Amino acid sequence: MKKKFAYLFTAMALASVHVEFGFAQADRPPYKSPVPFYRFSTTLAEQQAELENNELTKRFQASRKKQANDPYRPFYHFVSPESTLNDPNGLSYWQGNWHLFYQAYPPEDPRQHWGHAISPDLVHWKDLPYAIYPSPERAVFSGSVYVEDDRAIAMYHGTEAGNMVAVSSDPLLLNWEKVTGNAVIPLRGKAGFPLPYSVFDPSIWKHGDVYYSLSAGRAPKGPGNRQVPVGYLFRSKDLANWEYMHEFVENDRFTLIGDDYACPYFWPIGDRYIMPFFSHMSGGQYLLGDYDTVRHKFDVTSAGKFNFGPATPSGVHAPSATPDGKGGVIVLFNINAGKPTGEWNQIMSLPRRLTLIGKDEIGQEPAGDLESLRHQHVSVQPMTLPANKEVVLNNVKGNAMELLMEIDPQDAPVLELNVLRSAGKEEFTRIVFMKNRGMGPGRDYRNGQIAPLRTDGQGSPSSPPASNPPARQSLISLETASASLHPDVMPRGPETAFFTMDGGETLQLRVFIDRSVVEVFVNGKQCLAARIYPSRKDAVGVSLLSKGKEAQLKSLDAWQMKNIYE
Repeated sequence: MKKKFAYLFTAMALASVHVEFGFAQADRPPYKSPVPFYRFSTTLAEQQAELENNELTKRFQASRKKQANDPYRPFYHFVSPESTLNDPNGLSYWQGNWHLFYQAYPPEDPRQHWGHAISPDLVHWKDLPYAIYPSPERAVFSGSVYVEDDRAIAMYHGTEAGNMVAVSSDPLLLNWEKVTGNAVIPLRGKAGFPLPYSVFDPSIWKHGDVYYSLSAGRAPKGPGNRQVPVGYLFRSKDLANWEYMHEFVENDRFTLIGDDYACPYFWPIGDRYIMPFFSHMSGGQYLLGDYDTVRHKFDVTSAGKFNFGPATPSGVHAPSATPDGKGGVIVLFNINAGKPTGEWNQIMSLPRRLTLIGKDEIGQEPAGDLESLRHQHVSVQPMTLPANKEVVLNNVKGNAMELLMEIDPQDAPVLELNVLRSAGKEEFTRIVFMKNRGMGPGRDYRNGQIAPLRTDGQGSPSSPPASNPPARQSLISLETASASLHPDVMPRGPETAFFTMDGGETLQLRVFIDRSVVEVFVNGKQCLAARIYPSRKDAVGVSLLSKGKEAQLKSLDAWQMKNIYE
């Protein structure tokens, strides 16, 4: 996926270094990269020994040390060791480690290479040398990894070439070989005529003894020939020879005209299937449905979003996803910058575990051993939150924290949690809960009947009350307009998500604050994330506010979070 226009200054700056060092030949075929490249041994002990003295890993360590004092560089979210990053790619689990690949931009060659890091717990990441280098493709774009018993298969888009396949089988996935040495699904047909499909951001899976690949795209098949998202399916028995089959996604009435299915991943979740993807127009989202393995079609029945507004500035970007082996799916994203921060800008989100919690409903919770980062615990005693009076929690402060809380809103229509709050509230990041203020279920006109709606703020006042009607959704919002006084910060519009609360269900928040990012998990059902850049050193406070009526704080625990790179 292409770098966003807002951050071209980084690539331009790096490009000037690239030419100055005499590497301009990398801009012409065969696009050979000047970044140091290594072949590693094939046993774990040998690889670990070789990494200790590897030029790139030493360079990464020095770069991390150099940038450690940057006030906006996160403590426990993954950040590339040098330069910047873009899409995460090929998240997978292999021989005891989680593997994260990502679009990296080596300083001596700012074209995309696949960066590489491993973790035993999805939290503590160790940098490894670049995994996949460009050539014959101009740049290594996005793709996925499918893990078999004896090897890992990466399928990705190689710019100016097509979709590529590379395989690796060593303990740390350090050595990759490109199948055929060329694109296995070329950008252009041999006869020179237009293809009936597009070739971009592929994912790969296997059914029976056949490999399948979904390629991102969109086509002028909407009203007035406007562009709508389309996914193209291919199959192969040997990874080298691929046959185009047909359009894969059926009954998608959820995405918008102008969306596309970039960075698609297709995995089972519970007894159904999920397709997380990225739209260059409206951001990260997913489709949920069933996999017809006879016709090889994806029948969509539901959908949802991962960000609630455009991806830039400061928002969630592209996903990378993989099954967790327990019926769920692990997904993470890159999060775009909202302020220039030198040679780096983007970061990775915390990994999330997606589960099926209803036929057409997905749950989202933080994944990985985040509890291992907790220290300096503070507990706040239960209390009544008085109406319209902000309660500042004087003993809860920090800019690298986890907050875990439960609040009974009772009849309060609005609850606020302010984090990264300066003493005089010159700066603060606002998390807002609004009970039963989202969309309702609509009306049922079947058999000439209009289903009655509640009169308790969840339906039309003119509708007669119902004994057990569907609930209206509640709202959770993350607002960053007051998060910083810096003149060069680009805040987002409010990120506002919908979720349902069962009768009597309390509000449960798990909030992660990490210097320049805030992530909010709510009731195991939704997650919001955005970048923030407080300018004041005292912007570390926390406060609560119940509007209209009082509410009950049932519990609040706070921890400082350790730096995963120390």
